[in-house]
Amino acid sequence: MGIFSRTRDIIAANFTDLLDKAEDPAKMIRMIILEMEETLVEVRASAARTIADQKEMRRHMSKLAQLEESWTEKAELALSKDREDLAKAALVERQKATDMIAELTSQVTVLDDALRGSEEDIAKLQKKLSEARNRQSSIATRLESANNRFKLREVYSASRTQDAFSRFDILERHVDLAEGRAEAAGLGAEPKTLEEEMAELKASEKVDAELAALKARMKKGS
Repeated sequence: MGIFSRTRDIIAANFTDLLDKAEDPAKMIRMIILEMEETLVEVRASAARTIADQKEMRRHMSKLAQLEESWTEKAELALSKDREDLAKAALVERQKATDMIAELTSQVTVLDDALRGSEEDIAKLQKKLSEARNRQSSIATRLESANNRFKLREVYSASRTQDAFSRFDILERHVDLAEGRAEAAGLGAEPKTLEEEMAELKASEKVDAELAALKARMKKGS
């Protein structure tokens, strides 16, 4: 069963009201678009039949106009031969063609009005369809965003996440203890005196001198 009864209902539809009343807005908008697309196909098919009918009528009118001209020529020929009876009969036939042309002209005018109405309906339907598709895109984006937020909240509130952060806290405590031990090892150590530092410097110079002398002897020996 369709959401709309037909074209006029679709054109007059308020999508916001329909979606507000729907339990599943995404499903409702899909149904709306589907019915609008089907209706648009039907309206275009009807317009195509109208155009085809017009073409057929105009072809018939063209043939009737030729027949009308033919009966006029025949009436003139009959009069030229003093056959007024035949001329009158020819004029009667011509009148039939004339009346038929008038009837078809009237029908074509009606079809012209119907075709203009179809064109207006198609334009309005296309506009509504575009609006519905835009709403569908907006709903899909909002739904995806809502689902993503829900998943993120699940992740943040999950016990596994809390356990992981608890483990981080334990590891950080171990690091704090290790750093504390390293810093504590240096506590209480007396700083070197000036004499000690100068003695270390002289010892270092002596070692450097002996190393340079050793290198020189080895180089001389080689």
